[in-house]
Amino acid sequence: MVNGDVEKRLWAAADQLWANTGLKPAEFSTPVLGLIFLRFAENTYAAAEKKLGPVGSGGRRKVKKADYQAEGVIFLPEIARFSYLQSLTEGDNIGKAVNEAMKVIEEENTDLKGALPRTYTRLENWVLMELIKQLGPVELSGDAFGKVYEYFLGNFALKEGQKGGVFYTPESIVKLIVEVLEPYHGRIYDPACGSGGMFVHSADFVKRHHKTAMDEISIFGAEKDQTTANLNKMNLAVHGLSGDVRVANTYYEDPHYAADKLGGRFDFVMANPPFNVSGVDKERLEGDVRFPFGVPSTDSANYLWMQLFYSSLTPTGRAGFVMANSSGDAQGSEQTIRQKLIETGAVDVIVSVGANFFYTVALPCTLWFFDRAKAETDRADKVLFVDARHIYRQIGRAHRDWLPEQIEFLANIVRLYRGEEVELDQGSEKLLSEKGLSDGYMDVPGLCKLATRQDIEEQGWSLNPGRYVGAAAREAEDVDFAERLEELAEELEVLNAESSELEQAISVNVADILETAS
Repeated sequence: MVNGDVEKRLWAAADQLWANTGLKPAEFSTPVLGLIFLRFAENTYAAAEKKLGPVGSGGRRKVKKADYQAEGVIFLPEIARFSYLQSLTEGDNIGKAVNEAMKVIEEENTDLKGALPRTYTRLENWVLMELIKQLGPVELSGDAFGKVYEYFLGNFALKEGQKGGVFYTPESIVKLIVEVLEPYHGRIYDPACGSGGMFVHSADFVKRHHKTAMDEISIFGAEKDQTTANLNKMNLAVHGLSGDVRVANTYYEDPHYAADKLGGRFDFVMANPPFNVSGVDKERLEGDVRFPFGVPSTDSANYLWMQLFYSSLTPTGRAGFVMANSSGDAQGSEQTIRQKLIETGAVDVIVSVGANFFYTVALPCTLWFFDRAKAETDRADKVLFVDARHIYRQIGRAHRDWLPEQIEFLANIVRLYRGEEVELDQGSEKLLSEKGLSDGYMDVPGLCKLATRQDIEEQGWSLNPGRYVGAAAREAEDVDFAERLEELAEELEVLNAESSELEQAISVNVADILETAS
């Protein structure tokens, strides 16, 4: 989460303006984000112009548009520059001018074709002038402008309620997924890519490890909603990135040929798919190689997504994704698919996340991680379970996130389990020491447990960390009612799953007895 004064001040201004427009958040958010994009684009263009000189300048070899594009800069004709919009007056049609700016940018930069908003005539002149006035004086580096963009995405997600969760995954969740996957180099795929947070933070990971993102990673995405795909393209551009993002319904379409009979083509798959989606036409999925373990009989797409992630990976690929808690204990055909996934040796790490991390739902969730290469190691029949429900920073009555050192700490537990060097740049050394993990991996009650495949089979192939990690020893302390209620709800979920298993076992035994008696 970005907490800088600039981001807060800009958001407060935009929020006040929105309150006076009568527009829905979704109708206001895209044009505001478009103006932030335009302000950033001129910022980077001006830096390139200072280095290269204006187009047409120079000696025998004149500076051309291609020279700017070679610098990774969005090319801006005069009327498409933020400074031009700043020069307009109340007597001008500002909305028409901004629409024209967006049109010209798309014509000059084919990667952005069809991605930029052109709904500015719906906003009154005074609203646009005030937005331009607020953004004009802000002088930030490229990364900082990206942070402003991400901050606005998150706040608009909060404003938009349920729909907001469709395009935005909280920064903390994304960062932990990226830290565990470690996408140093390769092809990254998000088949439910929303506004592109997974890509942005993967690039940031590469940069923090002293490499150039666009030299090391290639970005591929699929998104069902055109408006959200446009946000994605703008988000990538704001962060100086480019990728192949296509509009597609991933259940039925495979626009990037992610998997075929020979296997998957991606080194990393990361996603926050919609949970518990019903109504998928399963007849259309029969014979699709992306679902190698069968189509579940239940009316939920959770285990379709899991198989899709698994089958899109290369033999050494890793996947990390967000999933509903209930998936870890799901019965029937979903349990059968889960068993098959575990038996491949690819299921690597399962992390329980507490409530209130998402803007749109209060429920907790689970992070799943696959590693196709693990099957060839001594970890082939082991799965690491981490219970992170009690690790968080409370940043509002109903909203939590992780501090940088907490993210690094959780990722370091995984690194220790894999036999890798830990990272301490974010200050996780103290947490490692407190949990006795300074000298290497060990099971810590209430935090982490390394379970064997036999352990998992004995638990009915459950992947619910609560069944394995256990409870931490607690000293006498004041009890927060809401937190304790959340813990009890989690325990009840596990007990209900176990009860369901016992009911099934009893039914089978009774049927056998009756059959024998007759």
